[in-house]
Formats: sequence, structure tokens, C-alpha cells
Amino acid sequence: MLIAHYLTFKDRPPHPTHTHTHTHTHTLMLVTGGRWEMNLLNGVETFTAWCNSHLRKAGTQIENIEEDFRNGLKLMLLLEVISGERLPKPDKGKMRFHKIANVNKALDYISSKGVKLVSIGAEEIVDGNLKMTLGMIWTIILRFAIQDISVEETSAKEGLLLWCQRKTAPYRNVNVQNFHISWKDGLALCALIHRHRPDLIDYSKLRKDDPIGNLNTAFEVAEKYLDIPKMLDAEDIVNTPKPDEKAIMTYVSCFYHAFAGAEQAETAANRICKVLAVNQENERLMEEYEKLASELLEWIRRTIPWLENRVAEQTMRAMQQKLEDFRDYRRVHKPPRVQEKCQLEINFNTLQTKLRLSNRPAFMPSEGKMVSDIANAWKGLEQVEKGYEEWLLTEIRRLERLDHLAEKFKQKCSLHESWTAGKEQLLSQKDYETASLMEIRALMRKHEAFESDLAAHQDRVEQIAAIAQELNELDYHDAASVNTRCQGICDQWDNLGTLTQKRRDALERVEKLWETIDQLYLEFAKRAAPFNNWMDGAMEDLQDMFIVHSIEEIQSLITAHDQYKATLPEADKERIAIMGIQNEITKIAQTYGIKLVGVNPYTVLSPQDITNKWEAVKQLVPLRDQMLQEEVARQQANERLRRSFAAQANIIGPWIQTKMEEIGHVSVDITGSLEEQMNNLKQYEQNIINYKSNIDKQEGDHQLIQEALIFDNKHTNYTMEHVRVGWEQLLTTIARTINEVENQILTRDAKGISQEQLNEFRASFNHFDRKRNGMMDPDDFRACLISMGYDLGEVEFARIMTLVDPNNTGVVTFQAFIDFMTRETAETDTAEQVMASFKILASDKPYITVEELRRELPPEQAEYCISRMTKYIGPEVALGALDYISFSSALYGESDL
Repeated sequence: MLIAHYLTFKDRPPHPTHTHTHTHTHTLMLVTGGRWEMNLLNGVETFTAWCNSHLRKAGTQIENIEEDFRNGLKLMLLLEVISGERLPKPDKGKMRFHKIANVNKALDYISSKGVKLVSIGAEEIVDGNLKMTLGMIWTIILRFAIQDISVEETSAKEGLLLWCQRKTAPYRNVNVQNFHISWKDGLALCALIHRHRPDLIDYSKLRKDDPIGNLNTAFEVAEKYLDIPKMLDAEDIVNTPKPDEKAIMTYVSCFYHAFAGAEQAETAANRICKVLAVNQENERLMEEYEKLASELLEWIRRTIPWLENRVAEQTMRAMQQKLEDFRDYRRVHKPPRVQEKCQLEINFNTLQTKLRLSNRPAFMPSEGKMVSDIANAWKGLEQVEKGYEEWLLTEIRRLERLDHLAEKFKQKCSLHESWTAGKEQLLSQKDYETASLMEIRALMRKHEAFESDLAAHQDRVEQIAAIAQELNELDYHDAASVNTRCQGICDQWDNLGTLTQKRRDALERVEKLWETIDQLYLEFAKRAAPFNNWMDGAMEDLQDMFIVHSIEEIQSLITAHDQYKATLPEADKERIAIMGIQNEITKIAQTYGIKLVGVNPYTVLSPQDITNKWEAVKQLVPLRDQMLQEEVARQQANERLRRSFAAQANIIGPWIQTKMEEIGHVSVDITGSLEEQMNNLKQYEQNIINYKSNIDKQEGDHQLIQEALIFDNKHTNYTMEHVRVGWEQLLTTIARTINEVENQILTRDAKGISQEQLNEFRASFNHFDRKRNGMMDPDDFRACLISMGYDLGEVEFARIMTLVDPNNTGVVTFQAFIDFMTRETAETDTAEQVMASFKILASDKPYITVEELRRELPPEQAEYCISRMTKYIGPEVALGALDYISFSSALYGESDL
């Protein structure tokens, strides 16, 4: 400083702490707007020590406060040190008028700082008037050491007292009420030191009955470690009924200034810790989202190929096992994934809300892990899933049809092969070459009967071929053996036709040689053969397999069976007529004494064969009745299953729709607080969860229906798929609605807005949400803002739209509207505030060191900063210097960490 040039180093005394030049006392009168009294000896000691605590910084000090300020030089130097400003250049002369001029320059500077000096003139100071000198020093102390102390807009004295009270409040035996007797026992001073530097004093060992020891402990620690000189005398304070207030205020103000920097650093450190804690929590939520999204996408990736595998099994049992596996997937494996997907969306929305509230950039998940990506993957899964179930049911129906046809094919083939057994050999024999006339005639008639029988079997062969063709068209797994067997039958049938024609030709060539034909045998053979074929057909029909899917279909079979039974009397007449022919033969033989040897030469059928087969037909009729009635009972049971399922579905479907509408009403209802809305929504959620047993029962009925191979239900429009999708949408909707209210609570609490403000925002939004879909179009949003008092031009409205609709979707959601309104009404931390806090911790340096971070911040936050801050690049920087400016910008998305 300029004045320091006039005070050389040789002027410095040996650094005394106290001076006792004057031992007498007198009263100091009014200096700054009032009268005050003090012990002169204490004032001299305290003020001298206070002045020297500042003059030491300029390399000098005073010995006698009454004499050493008389020339004005050290007085001007004192003002320059404590103010940090330069005063006018002092006069160099030693004459009286030079000294008066220098003192006046000091007094003018004091007056320029807004201090009114009363009854203090330069002449009194130059003349060594101790009263005026002490008054001037007290004025300087008030202005430069105490006046700037202001806590909660109180006066300087009250502000200093309030600061002392707050800092000492937690300490036992300390009750600061003033600046005199409250300090006599020394505990208040020790408490101030311990509050800021607990390493310097063990407060627990201090005793209230040792005031001198306590005061000296405080004086010594303050002088040694805090650079606060000893300004008071312990014995004087203890032995004075009311210690001097100004002296104690002067001394205590030194503690305030000594600790002010530490408090500023503590405030800065707290701000930084708060910001870092927000970032760490956000990073944890981001990592949790990434992990959950990866697991869900991986599950979908593994599941889709399984559902896309449409390789059909060859047996009904294997396909039904596939259907059971699919039901396990829908009941056991998929529901937890539905919950995970819903929770993932909730976590994503909560994270984005927290980022917006803390002025951080929006979270962008890794490529392919956006909420939309997961929704698309889920949609693809459900599409494949639906196709898979339809395929399963189609395949089961096909296999059921195949099994039925295969059994029918085998039955008809067995009957046909049984009939054709040995026929080729019979047709190939040449017995007619050695036969008699009667025998030839018999052979001819026998062959005609065979041809009639052969023609009757043509229909069965065509049925066998038709069934084989259908099995091929339905891709029957054992089609090769079916085709082989069918081809064998067809080839054999062609060969039988050829052989039959050849034998007829041979018999016709010799037919003219025969004269006698037994007409009765011939008539028996001709009538018995078709009747026998009719009985064969009847037995085949009575044992025919059938498959039906409704009561109407089985009723149709019963009607056909009843019609068949109605033909039995007529058939019985034909049987009696045929048997009458045989009776007539026997009668003629008996009448004319003819001996009947062997069987009817024209047919292999005997009367006993007809009788036996007729009895068999009659026995099959009641068996067929029983089989049809059992199928009726099964179809009636299936109908009951359909009606039971439909009754539940027709209740559950509308219930789900009603709950969806009620949730929509709750989400726009602005009555009550957000917490009350949350309670209502959670009650809805619990009611919905309690309803799950109805869905489970419906799933059980659905399983019974599938196991019964029921494929349609005319009693309801709701399928199990409708119920499942509606139920999942209901769970997702209530969870999302609860999450929206949670985010509103989070927004309200974080932004400091009131419930009334939030209700007002919601009421305004609902009024202009004309479509009642939770969104406003730009024109409605403009009208909403105007109704709330905004004066909008085109440019300003365009700017606001970029805030509430950054993706240019053309709509404003309720959350975006709330975020905009809370930004308009609340303050938040900024990157500039965080930079300013780091600057305080770094003592105004543009960088901060590792040691400073570990000293000022808690360990976890300190290491977080160290691991993410980049190295500071600049000239003459300390080792381990870190760039806190770029780090602060990165916290708010203005650059990359």
C-alpha cells in the first residue's frame, strides 16, 4: 500500500501484545449518535490489540494508541489495510498542519463510507486527545468490523449477537443474551471455537467454576491457531461486575470474520453434495432401467423363436402336450414379464421426471432399449403368440380328424380284405371243364351271384380310395402305408374285375350245354346275396365311427338311426321270404323224395348264415342306441361348459371396461389433494387385484373347454384372449395412472408449489382438454395460457411450444403442461450456482485439487467428483488440479462427463 512506504521496517516494536501507558481511567463521551462509557484501561488494551492485528499485515504496529496516530500516517495505513482500498497520498512534512492534513484525509475517508462523525476533529487527534482517539477507533471498528455483520436483516449488533446464539445453542452452560455478563465464564468463547474447530478445544473438560482458565484457554487458542491477538484480560473480565460491551464486541467480531470463510465453504460443500447426490441417484436409476430392459428384451428374443416354431407333431398326444406347454407359458411365465414391462415404463417416467426437476437432460437409453423399442418387441411377441395358439388348435383339430379317418380307413380295409380273401383263387379255377350240365348251370348262377356281390362292393372300394385321398390332403403322418394299402386294394379290385369277366366268358361258352336249372336254388341265391349285402352294410353302419361337435350334429345322427330302425320290419319280411324259398325246396324234396346233398350250388350263403347275421344286426341296434345317447350326454356337458364360460365372460368383460372408465374419471378429478387421489387409485388397484380370482376361475373353465376340444361358443362375444388382453390393459392403466400422480407429487414437492396451485393447473388443463383424451392441441393450449394471464405473441408462443412439445407431436400432455407451469413458478439449482460453490471451495482458483475435494466434501461425493473431473490444463497449476467448470456444465447436460 502507498502509506506503507512511509513506515519503514525499523519502526516495528518487538511485537508486544498489551500496552499499559496510561493506568488512569475516565469516561469517553458520545462518538456515533449516542453516549457510551467504558473502562479506559480495557479500551486502550483492546483497541490497541485490534489495530495491531491489522497493522501487522503491513509490517508494522503501534505501541501507544494515544501517540502513534497523531501524525495520521498509521491511521491512514490502518484504514487501507482493513478496507482494501487506497487513500490519498499523505503529506510528507512533520509540521502540525501536515499531521492535521493526514488525519483529515483519514476522517474524510471514514465519512465517505456513510459514517457520521460527531465531535471528532483532526486537531484533537493530533493533540493526543485519548477520548477522541478511542472514539474514532471505535467508530472504525463499528464500520469495518461489525456493521457488515447482518443476520436476517437485523442491526450489526443484533446480527452479531444472533450469530453467537445460533452457534452456541447446542452447548451446555452457555446462554448468550448480551455482550457483557454472558461472556464472563469463558464458556461462550470456547463454544464458538469448538463449534468451528473441535480439534482445538476439548469442551467436555471445561468447568463453569473456572472462568479465568476458560478465558485464557480461549485467548491462547485464538492467538495461536486463529491469528486473533489477545485483546482482553481474563482477570479484568471476571472481576468486573459488567465487562465492557464494546471491548467484547470488538473481540467477538474477530471470531466472526475468522470463521466466515469456513461457513461459506460449508454452504458451498452442502450445495455440491446435494447436486452430486441427485446425479448419483439418477445414474443408479439409469443402470437399473438398462438392466431390466436388457433382461426383458432378451426374454422376448428367446421366446419368439419358440412361438414361431410351427413344426406339427405327428400324434394328438404330442400336440396336446404343446398346447399344455403354451397354457403354462400364458399362466406362469408371461404374467411376471407383463409386470416387468409395466414397472419398466413406470421407472422410465419417474427417472425422466427427476431429471426434469433437477435441470438434467432427458435420459436416452442405449440403442434398441427405448420404451418404444420394448413396446414394439412386446407387440411382435403378442402377434406371434396369437398366431401360435390358432395354429395349435388348428393342428389338434386336423389330427383329430386324421385319427378318425385313419381308424375308419383301417376298418373298411379290413372288411374289404376279409371279403376278397380267396376270391382271386376261386375266379381262377377251371372246375367247369369237368362239370356236368347241372353243375355248369350251377356254376353260372353262382358266378352271376358273385358279380352281383362284386358290384355291391364297388361302393366300399370307392369309399376306401376317397378316405385315402383325404388323408393325403390332410398330410397324415403315415400316409405312405395308407397309400400302399389302398393301392393294393385297388390293384386287387381291378384284377378281380378282369378275372370275373374271363370266368363269365368261359361259363357263357358252355352255358348252352346245360338244360336243367334249379330255379328255387337260383332264386334263393339271387335274393339272399343282396339281402346279405344289406345286412353287411347295416352292420357296418351300426359300427361306423363318428365325430361331432354339437348337439345338433349328434341329433342328426340319431334321426338317421331312427330312420334306419324304421326299415327293419320291411327287411324282416324279406328275410322271411328268403327263408320261405328254402322251405319250399325242402318241401319239394320231401314231396318228390329228392335227396338234398351238399349246399346250394348257386351261393355260399346258407339259411343259417342269414339267420345268424340277422341276429347280429338286431343285437347291434341297442348298442348303437347306447353309443349315440352317450355322445348326447357328452355334447350336453360341452354345452354346459360353453354356457358357464359365457356367463362369467359376459360379467368380467363389462367389469373390466367399467373399471377402465372409472380410472379415467379419477385421473381427471381435481377434488381433494394428490395424496387423496393416490389413496383412491390405490384402493381401485387393490379392488382390481382382489378381482384376480375371477380371472383365474375363467382360465380354469377355458382350460376345461380346450381339453374337451370345444372350438366355438355362440353364447358370448368374449374369448379368453379378450379377457386376458383387457385384464393386462387394466393392470397397466391403473399402474400408469398411479405413477402419473406420484410424478405430480414429486413435481409439487420438488418445485415448492402448493396443492392449490397444482389443482388450479389441473382444472385449467381439464377445461381446455376438449377431447377428454389427456392432451390439448396447440390452439386449446394457447387459449389456456391466455386464460391464465399470459400475453402471447407468435414468437413467444412458438418458444413455449418448443418447451412443451419438443418432438413436435402436435399435442401438449398434462405432464408437459405441469412441467412448464412449475418452471414458471419455482427456482432450481443451475450449473452457474454449482460452479460458484466449487469456486468457493477452491479459494477462487479456476481449478480444484484432490486434497481440497477430500477435505471439503464427504468421502463418497469427493471420490465421485475425482473419478469424473478432467485434468485442468493451464499454466502454473498445482499437482492434481481438476477442472470443476466443465464438470459442473456436464451435470446439467451442457457438455459430456
